[in-house]
Parts: sequence; C-alpha cells; structure tokens
Amino acid sequence: MKGVAFDLDGVITDTAKFHFEAWSKLALEKFDLELPAEFESQLKGISRIESLERILAFGKLSGKYTPAQVAELADEKNTYYVAAISKLTQADILPGISQLLADLKTQQVKLSLASASKNAPMILEKLGLLTYFDAIVDPSKLKAGKPAPDIFIEAAKAVGLAPSECVGLEDASAGVAAIKAAGMVAVAIGDKEELAQADTVVSSTADLNYDLLVTSYQQAQGK
Repeated sequence: MKGVAFDLDGVITDTAKFHFEAWSKLALEKFDLELPAEFESQLKGISRIESLERILAFGKLSGKYTPAQVAELADEKNTYYVAAISKLTQADILPGISQLLADLKTQQVKLSLASASKNAPMILEKLGLLTYFDAIVDPSKLKAGKPAPDIFIEAAKAVGLAPSECVGLEDASAGVAAIKAAGMVAVAIGDKEELAQADTVVSSTADLNYDLLVTSYQQAQGK
C-alpha cells in the first residue's frame, strides 16, 4: 500500500449539517418555507438542483420557477453553504482521522483527496489538515463523477501511483463502486449491507487505523 485516496464528506468531516443549514435559510427567505429536521435525509447524496426540486415539491411550488431561476437559487444556496463551512474547526474532524493521517504520513504513504466538492481545499484548510495531502483532485476537470472511476484514477495518478497500489476510503455506495472500478482496494465506513461491495467495512471512522488499511490491502491483493 503506497497511497490512500480519501473521500471528504462522511470520511474526514461531516458537512451535511451545513448543507441543510443553507437549504433551510434559502427556503425560509425565498419561499417562506420551514424545512422540518427529518427532511435533511432526503437531501443527502443528490445534486444541488435535485435537492432544490425536492424542496420546491415539498412546498408545493414545483413548476413555478424557470430552469434559469432554479439554477440561480441553487447558486445562492451554495453562497450560504460556503459561509456556513467557514465555521469549521479541528473539532469537526471525525473520530480517528487526525491520528490516521499522522500515521500514514509517518509511514510515507502518499495521500490524495478524491472529493466531488469544489470547496474541498478550503474545508481542509479550516480543519487544519491541508498539509497532510500530497494532491487534491479538481472535480471540475473530470469527465464523469462517482460511481465512475475517474476521480480515484486521477487521485492515484496525481501522486505518481497506479490505482492497484492504493486504498480508497468512502462512506457511500457510489463512492465504493468508483474505487472498485478504478482498481483500488475499497475500505468503507457505514452499513455493511449497503457497502457490501467494499473489501472492508467499519461502522465508524474511529475504527480506522494504519494497520487495518494495510491488512485490508494485503487481503484484497491475495484474493
């Protein structure tokens, strides 16, 4: 194992609360609509436009805005989101991740970030983790997003490695599919049934450590 490619949201930190905070602010200001807390789960893992369409449907406002207006509102939400994530601190790093990054660097493992978030560099800087990473993939330059393998192939290439020399870390099934399609070993965080395609699944980031990644890599290579 010469490299590890990290997803960001749900692996290094959890920005879902900031997304929902931004959507809630937009809904209240633009539609006089209060989003219930349980609505947050309906907005996870989908695009900005699709999220807004679900909010409009919830408020019985579907079809009342042109595609151009929808795009403008979605961009406004992102402005709110960027403002919200400016509050991030080291306290928002998920359990076990700081130690894992430190141990990987000690072992001279190359680290890359494979996140679809265009705000990833700023988020890492806020968390105080930017210097750990040897490369950050620019998602805007990719032909296809997850579950396509592009981002993980690029994550390996950016640190001068073959995907087969790397482990990928993900918390979503689409991300795991992308890791496997790229030819990496997949270690996932979350539900074992949902993430069954991964080579190893742990329930929490607190369960991640250098030895577990090495063992997962060796076992996968031996299959």
